Amino acid sequence: MAITLTDQQIAVAAAVHEAARVDVSAIGRITLTHPDMTIDDAYAIQQAGIELRVAAGAEIIGHKIGLTSRAMQQAMNIDEPDFGMLLDTMVIESGAQLRTADYLDPRIEVELAFVLGDAITAAEPSVADVLAATAYVVPALELIDARSHRIDPADGVTRGVRDTISDNAANAGIVCGSARIRPGDVDLRWVPAILECNGVVEETGVAAGVLGDPVLGIVWLVRRLRDFGVSLTPGQVVLAGSFTRPVPCRPGDHLRADFGTFGTIGLDFV
Repeated sequence: MAITLTDQQIAVAAAVHEAARVDVSAIGRITLTHPDMTIDDAYAIQQAGIELRVAAGAEIIGHKIGLTSRAMQQAMNIDEPDFGMLLDTMVIESGAQLRTADYLDPRIEVELAFVLGDAITAAEPSVADVLAATAYVVPALELIDARSHRIDPADGVTRGVRDTISDNAANAGIVCGSARIRPGDVDLRWVPAILECNGVVEETGVAAGVLGDPVLGIVWLVRRLRDFGVSLTPGQVVLAGSFTRPVPCRPGDHLRADFGTFGTIGLDFV
């Protein structure tokens, strides 16, 4: 792994991101301070930030995958997705009312969440291995909220993938629906969703928007996590990646995602 930052630099960067999250105060992007940092440096900062939250009482419940669409990868100048960690403190009930002021730049994405029944132990996991290890799949929303400025006021540069990874892939919350989809019963590529804001359709899509098949996101994650000595374990939840554009959330907004026969999920912002 190409770690170029010192342990102290990693710890400071993690603490700065955590303070921004707690204080709801945007910070400058980390690559402004460390322009030559690597992707591995970014994941090291992410891990240090998660350790701070776990030390404060949070529990790791799974992972999220981001940047799964080709368009987003090209925009970020990368050729693979990224990932972050899910904590129990991020779980939000459908129908919840959230204070917009508790977030810096809240946005909603439409996803599928895989709940594992077994560990994935294959040396080179396949789609079949992931499906066999999955207890069920549920429709989900991800609340994203980047802690660094979208466009840094210091130099006018847009944050990039290293900044986002350092920020736990901008994850802020997960909302799961009640419908449990057994992997063998449905072609997951064709799970649909319509995302409305205040009754207006903002986004539509099918889960094939995630790498052609959302299961491939889990395959990628298992292989990528092994670089860090991490495995997916029974009971963990994995957000497979968004198949819609992120929709901004403002005070007074009612967000509703309709997954057809798999039900609806909603959130209100005040």
